[in-house]
Amino acid sequence: MTAGAPSRRGFGAMLAAALAAGVGESGCNADDSRRFVLSSYGGDTKKYLEAYAIEPLLKPKGIRTAFESSFDGPRKLKLLAERRLAHGTYDVVHDQASVLYEMSKRHLLAELDLARLGFYRDIIPALRTTYAVPMTCTPRVILYNPAKVARRPRSYADLWNPAFGNKIGVIDPQYAAVIAMAALVGGGSLSDYEPGKAKLLELKRAGVRIYPEWSNLGQALQTGECWVGVGTLSRGLMWRNAGVPIEIAYPEEGSVLDWWGFGIPKNARNPGAAYEFLNAALSDGAQAGYSSHMWSAPPTTSGLAAIAEPIRRQLQLPSSAKILPLDEDYLYRNDASLKTWWDRAFKA
Repeated sequence: MTAGAPSRRGFGAMLAAALAAGVGESGCNADDSRRFVLSSYGGDTKKYLEAYAIEPLLKPKGIRTAFESSFDGPRKLKLLAERRLAHGTYDVVHDQASVLYEMSKRHLLAELDLARLGFYRDIIPALRTTYAVPMTCTPRVILYNPAKVARRPRSYADLWNPAFGNKIGVIDPQYAAVIAMAALVGGGSLSDYEPGKAKLLELKRAGVRIYPEWSNLGQALQTGECWVGVGTLSRGLMWRNAGVPIEIAYPEEGSVLDWWGFGIPKNARNPGAAYEFLNAALSDGAQAGYSSHMWSAPPTTSGLAAIAEPIRRQLQLPSSAKILPLDEDYLYRNDASLKTWWDRAFKA
């Protein structure tokens, strides 16, 4: 068994939980060609997808949406469990880029028919794939409290300033991004995270704080428990516009552009309705709606142009910002070992 992997009994329990996850919408029949099943994140993501894509653009066409609120892990497990079925549960899955890449490598996602996606040519070239379309994107940045940090950090390397001591914060679910950041400082690259491990152990000895969720890091920056954090532009803008004293710095090493998007499983029951959803979700109006609440940038140039000027001004990257391409294949091959190291050496 791979180190850090769940036991056979534990995996079985996870798989059973994934298969038992409920999907439902009153009045829908499984053979209804105008109904599709979307597995996405809950909370605000669900609220804004319904408000800006599903209700105004799909419902008038008679397309009904069965929405399952889930997370990347259970969603992936269900796709794996149903891969040999003629028709699986989902017609569209919503995941972060690295998970969508893994699903593609495991042959779980259909190759997209680009002719059915009216917006495809308008997608930022760096975010184009043939197995998924992006919904939102945001660069990785440095977040800091200006009341505690007098001089704006210029690079990730500045986080190793001894003056910060135990006032640096990262979040647990972003382990791969944090190791990648340290690799850029330690002489590695986005295709070699190994040098980042020794650099992170330096931060561990200095007392780096590891928070379980984004909200914990935001609160820590607000109270001064943490002065500097590794995060994303969307989180920084969301907190700053909610009154949290946060400033944003683009590291000289460069910023990875994180994105989340949609794929269509190979055994989707209603791919026609799935394509209707993709076109609705990536429409300019829907993109403007998401950005006004989630503070993430649209993945299309026309979507960015549709955003109100005050929001667009904050989302636009400065000319000095450098965007780095993420090596998805490296992460796919090494994610499990990186997570094991994080849990056993860095978090422990």
